[in-house]
Amino acid sequence: MGTCTDVLLVTANVGSLFDRLREIQSDWLREFFKTVHTYKPRFVALHFQEVGGKDYKRNMGQVENFFRDIESSEEMRDFDRVCIYVDTNFKAIDRFTALGSMYFIHKSLKNIYQYDFNVKDFKAISGQNKYLSSLDGVTTVEKEKFPKNFWPDFKWSRKGYMRTRWIIHNQGFELVNVHLFHDASNLIACNSSPSVYSANREKALRYVINRVSDSSYTPLPFFLFGDFNFRLDTLSLVQTLSRSADIQTVKKDSSNEVEKIICEEKDNDHKVLLHIETKLFEYLHQAVFREDNGRGLLKFDKEISAFHDVITEEDILFPPSYPYSEDYTKPTQYMNTRCPSWCDRILMSHSASDIIHRVQDGESSVVYNTLGPNVCMGDHKPVFLFFTLKTDGY
Repeated sequence: MGTCTDVLLVTANVGSLFDRLREIQSDWLREFFKTVHTYKPRFVALHFQEVGGKDYKRNMGQVENFFRDIESSEEMRDFDRVCIYVDTNFKAIDRFTALGSMYFIHKSLKNIYQYDFNVKDFKAISGQNKYLSSLDGVTTVEKEKFPKNFWPDFKWSRKGYMRTRWIIHNQGFELVNVHLFHDASNLIACNSSPSVYSANREKALRYVINRVSDSSYTPLPFFLFGDFNFRLDTLSLVQTLSRSADIQTVKKDSSNEVEKIICEEKDNDHKVLLHIETKLFEYLHQAVFREDNGRGLLKFDKEISAFHDVITEEDILFPPSYPYSEDYTKPTQYMNTRCPSWCDRILMSHSASDIIHRVQDGESSVVYNTLGPNVCMGDHKPVFLFFTLKTDGY
């Protein structure tokens, strides 16, 4: 039997965290540290999206402190090597992604190497390697913002990917931080199945997968984790939720444009069952998204199916990760802004799935779940994957 290494991967859209740092940060960090303490990984990868939040120009000054609070904490003291990459240069509009990645290596982990994209070879890692800037010229990370010409009708946004490559005990793999496009309007998302937004995300994800699979570098098993913004098939879901309701479409006076969709129960005093506007998705029975971890809604989670030939995912046994209430007192409630969905995911190539050791003492040793299920973590619950990496023929 060879060496084995316990790995923890975490993805977190921290946009609302930075917008409300004082209120949420201590609980957020406590939940993360608690997870590290519980699983005791030897390698930790944290992928952040929307670093700095919506008001990133004002909040970017807090970014360095946030990353320092994680890195210098007592809870992470046994990780003697760290690599930090944060794209903070918002003035470079054509390249700014607001992505951030942190990698922690435990003092007991000896045989680990990181890829240098410039010399096209792996190098040993030592000390603290911190880059909070545009990341231009940093040779151990590759970052790209999605080209504007992908979607000429969409306004500028901070979406893209960031990749790093690693070897642990002779097992190579790639880690890709991803942030894909959101649904700008609930009403437009209802127009077709799949929606126009879903098609945009599929195009972007295909682009990323092609980049990490092309012949520029020797292809490796890869893990893609980030905010994919995957949404439930809204049209199909609305048709199902409103099957026994009267549906009313309200249009603007000045045009034929739909302004609201209102579904009223046929009995029960015509109570409003579902009310949809551009940024409103208000369903009377919100508990359906939490009951049995939302399992009954997984059939509407279709966006990954276009990629089953190249990527896979562990079974989802947690409720939709977005959009949670930002009210500190309602950590398990969803906001009525969007249809709850599994936006935050950890996906992997089939070859990456093959290097996960799945059974320990007769039980599954893989955990795929959310961080802070009963704590306010912002509008996104971070998602983590804990597993044992097969190395040296383990």
